[in-house]
Amino acid sequence: MNARFAACLALFLPLAAAATPDPAQGGRLVETHKCEACHQDKVYGPTGTIYTRKDRRVQTLPKLKSQVALCNAQLNIGLFPEDEEHIVAFLNARWYKLPAK
Repeated sequence: MNARFAACLALFLPLAAAATPDPAQGGRLVETHKCEACHQDKVYGPTGTIYTRKDRRVQTLPKLKSQVALCNAQLNIGLFPEDEEHIVAFLNARWYKLPAK
């Protein structure tokens, strides 16, 4: 392996690792931005009620991604796209259990 290739590989490896959504990081972001408290106020029920109700809007993973992006934009939270992906991974793992496709 030549030195140039090794240097390029070293630059891009951290990007590949960062590309995988991390539910734990998403959970920390949800807690930091008090997302669940805001949703709890909207449905007047225990934590998670908005995610588990029968008439929930989110039925697919793309819709979950869309809803997280919508909250970010409407509330001007300032999350980066990778933060949104972490939150989606957290919400899906904890509440939705939606298939990847």
